[in-house]
Amino acid sequence: MADRGHRVGILCGGGPAPGINSVISAATIEAVNSGWEVVGILDGFEHLIKGEAQFAQPLSIPDVSRIHVQGGSILFTSRANPTTKDPDAEDPDWRMNNCLRTLRELGVDSLVTIGGDDTAFSASKVAEAAGGGIRVAHVPKTIDDDLPLPGGMPTFGFETARAVGVELVNNLMTDAMTTKRWFFVLAMGRSAGHLALGIAKAAGATLAVIAEEFPPEEPIRLEHLVDLVDAAILKRIAHGRPFGVAVLSEGLALRLAEEDLRRAMPDVEVDEHGHIRLGELNLDGVLADLVKQRFKERGRKITVTPKNIGYELRCAPPLPFDIAYTRDLGYGAIDYLRSLYREGRDEIGAMITIEQEQMVPMPFGSFTDPETGRPRVRQVNIHSGSYKVATEYMIRLEGEDLEDPEKLEPIAKAAGVPSEEFRERYGYLVRPRAAAA
Repeated sequence: MADRGHRVGILCGGGPAPGINSVISAATIEAVNSGWEVVGILDGFEHLIKGEAQFAQPLSIPDVSRIHVQGGSILFTSRANPTTKDPDAEDPDWRMNNCLRTLRELGVDSLVTIGGDDTAFSASKVAEAAGGGIRVAHVPKTIDDDLPLPGGMPTFGFETARAVGVELVNNLMTDAMTTKRWFFVLAMGRSAGHLALGIAKAAGATLAVIAEEFPPEEPIRLEHLVDLVDAAILKRIAHGRPFGVAVLSEGLALRLAEEDLRRAMPDVEVDEHGHIRLGELNLDGVLADLVKQRFKERGRKITVTPKNIGYELRCAPPLPFDIAYTRDLGYGAIDYLRSLYREGRDEIGAMITIEQEQMVPMPFGSFTDPETGRPRVRQVNIHSGSYKVATEYMIRLEGEDLEDPEKLEPIAKAAGVPSEEFRERYGYLVRPRAAAA
């Protein structure tokens, strides 16, 4: 028998991802069918923090019955952060306290949050601050695929974003071949390069460059990035194919040496979570300018067009995979909350995941990095067979290119330098890759 009499709020934080509306639909339908009331909270935590209860609306089955095929979010989204402290205020925790006060004013005793690592962190802190008065089910959402889900499951929205990205890169590859130019494509991925690598591998892009391939304990130098891409272009020229597409992970910018980042991208903005607004950065443009400058110095002309494809992917209509997946997650969120009340468990909340086709709630704290206090980041495993396959189909400078004079000579000729000078200048590029194999 369903446990009745509860009121559940649903909100969405962070950037959009295909499938959000499907989660909202599934959770609303299951909650209503269980005898619960559902309140849709607009703009994430933003209005809760401001104490504006009027920015919440009741949701019924007719409101959500057909939204599962739509991109975007009917509840909108924001990056407002209730965990941000204000040390100069009379109440440093006024954001969190306002948030809890507004939820209680709305009569909400259960909360479904949809979001990535930042929203997961906020959700866990809301549940903790509520002391069991508000139970929270978090549904992991990000096209970056960087949350530590069990069994290697992707985060919802990733597969749709990758599919749209592949279509775009396929078109760019055709354009590059037709016009004999290069495209530098910047794909989203603040903390992990799954999207850039996934798009490049499936589209057969010339190469992908992600932050994980660089030693984690030291910053990435901008000149290293330029060298890596430059060498790939020179190799393509030596093969008689002076065109291509390089897919770059936006997280590369966060790993750049600070002096390189500030010099290349002044006036960098940060969001409420303290993150640089990667959407405002221009890493693809910076690299394009630097590569073109190198070719100009060689007396050669090259056309390089930067292209950021992040925003085109986030609100695409979800693929059937993501619709089915998010229906499971939306149902799982309500089923988890219902189980807490039925069984009288004192658990305050969990992240809803799926493993082996079964719902697996991961209690808050179980997926937290003890060093940062935030959700662990799932990065690309550069030692995996899947990554090895991806690199095998890229055009990069290889050890054999430097060792075989017949291969080295045309590449060095494209750079306008003697073979030995080229080997000395670019030889370091092959060492990190060999170490990662």
